[in-house]
Amino acid sequence: MEGNKTLIAYVTKGGATEESAKKIAEVLRSKYQLEVDLVDLNEEKVPELTQYRNIVVGSGVRAGMVYGKAKKFLENDFNGKQIAFYVSSSMAGTPGSHDNAKTRFVENTLTKYPKINPVSTEAFGGRIRYLRKTMLDNTDMSKVEAWAEELGKKFIW
Repeated sequence: MEGNKTLIAYVTKGGATEESAKKIAEVLRSKYQLEVDLVDLNEEKVPELTQYRNIVVGSGVRAGMVYGKAKKFLENDFNGKQIAFYVSSSMAGTPGSHDNAKTRFVENTLTKYPKINPVSTEAFGGRIRYLRKTMLDNTDMSKVEAWAEELGKKFIW
């Protein structure tokens, strides 16, 4: 769809947020024919945002904190853009803890950016790695895919 480009900007350390970003991109491309660019905020320079109508921001959580590079990215001027925000957190993937994780890591983070009025937010399970070993992995790509499908409906005209 001409003029309906989407940027997915993410920060990952254990890899779960990147996997989610790639799954979201796959769904938006295949089911909604959206042009999607992926940017790892740890590795790549942020492209000029004026070319995007939709922006998805993803971040991992470590020691109870959303990653600083994601919070820095949220300081951009997103006027006229459709914004979505998600986090990957082992707490969000733990039965009975999802709502608390979403409030703590998504909603509380976004209160610091009052100019952002997201079209959608979510918290997914994550991965805990220690000394290059995975200690916990409660990611669920089916939940990511379902959210991406709902997001696609909001991003198309």
